[in-house]
Amino acid sequence: MFCHSCGTQVTSDVQFCPNCGQSLSAPAGPAPIAPVYVAPAGITARPGAWIGAGWDLVKADLGNYVLIALVFSVLNGAVPMILQGPLIAGFHIYCMKRILGRNAEFADLFKGFNFFIPTLVASLVIGLFSFAGFLLCIIPGFVVVAMYKFTYLFIVDKRMDFWPAMQASHAVVRNDYFGFTMFLILMILVNLLGLLCCGVGLLVSIPVTIAAITIAYSELVGFDPATPDRIV
Repeated sequence: MFCHSCGTQVTSDVQFCPNCGQSLSAPAGPAPIAPVYVAPAGITARPGAWIGAGWDLVKADLGNYVLIALVFSVLNGAVPMILQGPLIAGFHIYCMKRILGRNAEFADLFKGFNFFIPTLVASLVIGLFSFAGFLLCIIPGFVVVAMYKFTYLFIVDKRMDFWPAMQASHAVVRNDYFGFTMFLILMILVNLLGLLCCGVGLLVSIPVTIAAITIAYSELVGFDPATPDRIV
């Protein structure tokens, strides 16, 4: 479960949030219904525009983005799969704050651990689905990866559990499977270019692609204005 005030993940046996101190008790009543996101019709992907906007965002704060990408890569490489989801969520949090003009800090990379369980399970399930897709002539694998690129943002921004967040991400992408798959392929090419630059270029290309996904989400879905204040 999550604290309704700050979004920190807590166990079900505590009465007060250890992060912000808010009471976690709720009045008796019917069980809450899991949020369901309905994407507006007519959504189309704009891969080039989002990558360009991602570069502009990273360029304006290059030093911090390179540092975050370095720590992200080291930790993700040291504990693959287990830390991937929370770290991606934290990277999105940093980008989200930058887009909204809030005070973004290096420590925001670790705010994704407030959502450790849903982001971990999401990364494992997405990895499993993607593996199955790549076994089916490769192309379905790209489509599956593209389908779930907004999952971590829905978890952080809309306080969804892993499965509703995956469904919400799919709801956005299914409006334009081809366009979002091209968006994914373009991001892969950007990271391949970074890899060709002696590997060091990944410290720039990774932030650009994460920022591009966050920008696409902000354009297509829109941030909850209270999200940056809840993540303390």
